[in-house]
Amino acid sequence: MLGFARVAHFGSFTRAAAELEVSPSALSQSVRALETKLGVRLLNRTTRQVALTEHGARFLERIQPGLAQIQAAFDDLDEVRHRPTGRLRINVGRTALRIMIEPKLPAFMALYPELEVELFADDTLADLVGEGFDAGIRLGESLARDMVAVPFGGPQRQVIVGAPAYFERHPRPATPQDLAGHDCIRLRLPGARRLYPYEFSRDGRDFDVEVQGRLILNEGSHILSAARAGLGLAQVFEPSARADLREGRLIEVLSPWQPPFPGFHIYYPARKQLPMKLRVFVDFLRAQSWE
Repeated sequence: MLGFARVAHFGSFTRAAAELEVSPSALSQSVRALETKLGVRLLNRTTRQVALTEHGARFLERIQPGLAQIQAAFDDLDEVRHRPTGRLRINVGRTALRIMIEPKLPAFMALYPELEVELFADDTLADLVGEGFDAGIRLGESLARDMVAVPFGGPQRQVIVGAPAYFERHPRPATPQDLAGHDCIRLRLPGARRLYPYEFSRDGRDFDVEVQGRLILNEGSHILSAARAGLGLAQVFEPSARADLREGRLIEVLSPWQPPFPGFHIYYPARKQLPMKLRVFVDFLRAQSWE
């Protein structure tokens, strides 16, 4: 049943087999055996894709809670061994992964050498249970409902930055409305039709500004590099630009319109007992210094 659920998730025997560490042929035989036992076709298979049948979709919906309980039973054995083991699967937004998790990851993995960590970069709100994740990491303003959410890392700020070479050619904006006369580097999130606006807040009022610019990117680290190269202004999270600002490679503008806001949370489904592998990760994040 677990094999069937992962094939349905990926739409692929090959990808599901790689995750489960079995061969695609063995997984295919296992799912066929399940279908034979049930007397119902669960998956439609073609040379190009694998898709759930109507009966398969209903069956998957019914077994997912049970599969989650079985996984929880295995996780609970970690408590007996008094050490976290197994695979920790975290769905994390790309920005949080880059500025919050990647710098701390070596220390965490050194602390728990028997723990396998899978980080899935994703800017959507994933179905943690349905997609087999232990937890997700997002900004507090975009958390999924009905989840336990634990803050870490403290409040965050965004900053508008540009290179000294850019400001040699352009005046510094005094208000967000002044961005209309600037070349702004813009962000398109994966799967989004609309370009992400620049976000501001003043006197308790939040508002967006639709900026213009010749360069559009879909990754925050590339946006920072482009700003460093003098290709335009950029709005980025302050931690990612901190070293550049300190060493003079970038200059911040419009600071009064960029106050702190609630930062990142790690969130997970409510349950009676948190698996040790997840508990140590949550405790680790909360114990870190984020300066």
